[in-house]
Amino acid sequence: MRHAHTVEQVRAAERALMATLPDGALMQRAATGLARACMDVLRGADGRGGVYGARVLLLVGSGDNGGDALYAGALLARRGACVEAMLLGSKAHDGGLAAFRRAGGGLGTRVGDPDLVIDGIVGIGGKGGLRDDAATAVAAVQDGAAAVVAVDVPSGIDADSGRAGGPHVRADVTVTFGTPKVGLVVDPGAAAAGVVELVDIGLGPHLGEPGLEVLQRADVRRLLPTPSADAHKYTRGVLGVAAGSEQYTGAGVLVVSAAVATGLAGMVRYEGASAPLIRAAHPEVVIGPGQVQAWVVGSGLGRGLASQVSSVLAERLPTVVDADGLSHLPTQAKAPRVLTPHAGELAGMLDVPRAQVEGDMLESAREAARRWDSVVLLKGARSVIAAPDGRVRVNTTGVPWLATAGAGDVLSGVIGTLLAAGLDAFDAGSVGAWLHGAAAALASRGGPVAAMDVVAALPSAVRQVLDDR
Repeated sequence: MRHAHTVEQVRAAERALMATLPDGALMQRAATGLARACMDVLRGADGRGGVYGARVLLLVGSGDNGGDALYAGALLARRGACVEAMLLGSKAHDGGLAAFRRAGGGLGTRVGDPDLVIDGIVGIGGKGGLRDDAATAVAAVQDGAAAVVAVDVPSGIDADSGRAGGPHVRADVTVTFGTPKVGLVVDPGAAAAGVVELVDIGLGPHLGEPGLEVLQRADVRRLLPTPSADAHKYTRGVLGVAAGSEQYTGAGVLVVSAAVATGLAGMVRYEGASAPLIRAAHPEVVIGPGQVQAWVVGSGLGRGLASQVSSVLAERLPTVVDADGLSHLPTQAKAPRVLTPHAGELAGMLDVPRAQVEGDMLESAREAARRWDSVVLLKGARSVIAAPDGRVRVNTTGVPWLATAGAGDVLSGVIGTLLAAGLDAFDAGSVGAWLHGAAAALASRGGPVAAMDVVAALPSAVRQVLDDR
């Protein structure tokens, strides 16, 4: 499990660690790790670049991030780089500036044409957008060809939420210290951070419970339901699917196809307008009512079938509610629910602009989880899975090509089978999102992917996890 922590947690850990270290030791650790990461960027993926003679620009603010940048700049200057600093704060870190000057670093007022830019303007405590002078410098940098390395968090990004309060840095690499910050894991901060490189500075023993979690393959392997030696189809779980309509028959096919492809439940039952198509494609699926352990409802139903949603929810079984089903939800849950809105749907549920949801994915998902007493999976490039009790996970599998029609129906089918097989709602949403993204990556192989391609790749995604046992 990868963890991310809040600013408050990081600050407390830093204070505890600094009490055991000589003055300045923690910053030296951070600066050394930062300098090494910058050297790797300058060398390039093929190793043909180099530090000697490289032009490096430091954007330096008043806080400790500016100090980290200055000390790292000094180390780069000693390796032969031509390093210049733009001082963008009311003051600069005294020790860092002195070390930078001793190493031959210079001060400047223009961005110029550097090979590498180190963003040390604002640290993890920064709030809101950049000041005008910093925003002007950043705009000039982003218009150029230089690689950008952010110190701890891209300036202008809120480290606790990932919000962008206005103009902000878009980094190629973010070098973060001790632990990933929450705002580096969730969008839009994750998109601004680029590749996140973690430098261990010794905070680990002093960090508390994480602010959020990111499942890894080993976690999925541990959580994945597998049949016992004496299992039969009913003990493995039966999923009921109420999806699709005469207008959207494909939605029912996609949900059922995904549920069957995972192989994680013992049986799938289907009720809806897609029955003839499903009978032809999946003779193993039972058509018609009967006993089930979990439901998927909403995908492709259309807005005129609220009664079907109500009927499913009245059974008080674990349920995935997607698409049009989200318009017919009581706020009080009588049984575990996983709601799977995209940003537009969640904006409608919360009665806020879509841009507000997209600008603060984390808090939007948390608010919806509290309000609807359900696990909420807010779909996006990095889907956020929030539980009513405050727990949060972020999914990092998947590819941009997964933004395609029908992908959400496939996701609902995967999560539904996990509910039917016995996972709780939070784990089912988290593992389902992981498998969905992993299958998309297998299907895509770097190119376009359709929803049924993801379905076809689901058995391989599950098998790869099981092969690691």
